[in-house]
Amino acid sequence: MSMKKYRVTRAYQSPYEQGVMFRIGQRLRFERRESEWPGWIWCTSTSGESAWTPENWVRINGDRCVVTREYSSQELSVELGEEIVAMLEESGWVLATNQAGKGGWVALSHLQAL
Repeated sequence: MSMKKYRVTRAYQSPYEQGVMFRIGQRLRFERRESEWPGWIWCTSTSGESAWTPENWVRINGDRCVVTREYSSQELSVELGEEIVAMLEESGWVLATNQAGKGGWVALSHLQAL
């Protein structure tokens, strides 16, 4: 996906101060939890760190999975009217950067394409 601009139509404050990082090849346990976001699974590392992870970014093998793309679960807090630039879209969310240079995931339901 090429860079795409969005305007924030609904403010969002991330409940997480810091995201979880998963590396390519890392083995994780996963669960299919009920969620309003299809395409995301709950993954836990051997060190106990857990995060919602795009199912498309892992290869599932039994009750475990292996990360196939570098991943950070960092969410981006946004204010109404703010403009952001998205690098990619995944299962109802975009990975974006704000004008201050901070990056993270934002739900498409909070955005309008420009």
